[in-house]
Amino acid sequence: MSQLIPLSALPTGQMAQVRQIVGQPPQVKRLAELGIRDGADICVVQSGSPCIVQLNASRLCFRDGDLLRVLVEPSATVGVLE
Repeated sequence: MSQLIPLSALPTGQMAQVRQIVGQPPQVKRLAELGIRDGADICVVQSGSPCIVQLNASRLCFRDGDLLRVLVEPSATVGVLE
């Protein structure tokens, strides 16, 4: 397994798999309700703040605070999820 990094550290176009959500239970639950949970495949559509990620057919927008709690394993694939 490669090193886990915060979602906010990924560049535009980078795909990754969510590996860990760190935070208080209400914060973790909120992200899980949006589909951001362990094993989810995501792609960064726009890096920075706000950050836009694609999760399945949905695009979600996050502020820096939300992204710092999402740890991902980057994949070698670059592109948009289909």
